[in-house]
Amino acid sequence: MAQKSSYREALRDALREALRNDERVFLMGEDVGAYGGAYAVSKGLLAEFGPQRIRDTPLSELGFVGAGIGAALGGMRPIVEVMTVNFSLLALDPIVNTAALLHHMSGGQFSVPLVLRMATGAGRQIAAQHSHSFEGWYAHIPGLRILAPATLQDARGMLAPALADPDPVLIFEHAQLYNLEGELTEPGPVDIERACVRLPGTQVSLITYGGCLPKALQAAQELEAQGISAEVLDLRVLRPLDEASILASVRKCRRAVVIDEGWRSGGLAAEVMARIGEQAFYELDAPLARVCSQEVPIPYAAHLEQAALPQVAQIVAAARQQLGLPTLVPHANQNPNPGLQGGAA
Repeated sequence: MAQKSSYREALRDALREALRNDERVFLMGEDVGAYGGAYAVSKGLLAEFGPQRIRDTPLSELGFVGAGIGAALGGMRPIVEVMTVNFSLLALDPIVNTAALLHHMSGGQFSVPLVLRMATGAGRQIAAQHSHSFEGWYAHIPGLRILAPATLQDARGMLAPALADPDPVLIFEHAQLYNLEGELTEPGPVDIERACVRLPGTQVSLITYGGCLPKALQAAQELEAQGISAEVLDLRVLRPLDEASILASVRKCRRAVVIDEGWRSGGLAAEVMARIGEQAFYELDAPLARVCSQEVPIPYAAHLEQAALPQVAQIVAAARQQLGLPTLVPHANQNPNPGLQGGAA
């Protein structure tokens, strides 16, 4: 039976279930205990499970991420929370040079069953050092699994299979989704191997993930009102990419727009487009398109922040271009703000 929930509550329920089911599981990070988490995801868990299982850490990502890796090597199942993806850069060495590599460098003798959770994304007016989307960077690294839950069901169901994975799993929770409300079906593990078609369509494939999924779904609704059938594919697993689902959607629709809150240059959207070009080029009826963030640090001012991010109107315009239709708003390739550079292409 479906129940009312929010993205935040779904994450909390997943944490609670993991802590109850396995005594090796513990949560650690800045403000996860007494404060209840920077985004209130762990609120109430300290009272329920105590300070041995819900561990507040000093303000040192390098230190407590490294401690989490050591605990995982020692047989525990740590869930490490980093307050925002920008701060994870302070722990790049243990993540990239240790957690991702130990299984390979030990000849398969050691694994690092670590789950690393962090908020990502912009749209909340907290300026550049708290607002970027670096999940595409991490998706470049062999040895890591990268997840981006964008629905209540994925927020609730991705943690259990992530904890069961013998290798490190990074979960990117878009901060704009925490207040998302809806109905949660019967809780249970979800597939962390494959992408998911959120809305079937036949004329153009909108390929996205994370915080851009609601925008893609809204764009699909607007396109439907214009007589255009758009399919929305939620990547949700950024490494390893589910090529089969991407290619199946593109081969059905024969046109594709990739939407990514990361920057255009060297971004995940470029990787998705390259794979489509390599394997389905002759099945396309139009050149591939992408809608990405403008190539600037995320601004603080609300109107500039919105101008820097992918928006529904840009997605709609890019999809109409795929079908050779005139745009009803500025072309997705055109910069909506001459003072900003980059964006859709």
